[in-house]
Amino acid sequence: MVNTDDLCDAHEVADIVGLGHSNTVHSYLRRYPDMPRPVFSLGSRRVQLWLRPEVVEWAGERRRSSVAR
Repeated sequence: MVNTDDLCDAHEVADIVGLGHSNTVHSYLRRYPDMPRPVFSLGSRRVQLWLRPEVVEWAGERRRSSVAR
């Protein structure tokens, strides 16, 4: 079961990850195989929703690993 308050769209994913535009989220999906995948999708170029806690955790791990380099 998914708490709908935990869902976010590509615009919010872009904000969390620090991207300038929501279209870049789809490039990140191809570039980073460990990036959380949408839990809901209406198909290509349509609404996709992610679990916010997964995206926040992934973004935090990326920031920590880039600082450690």
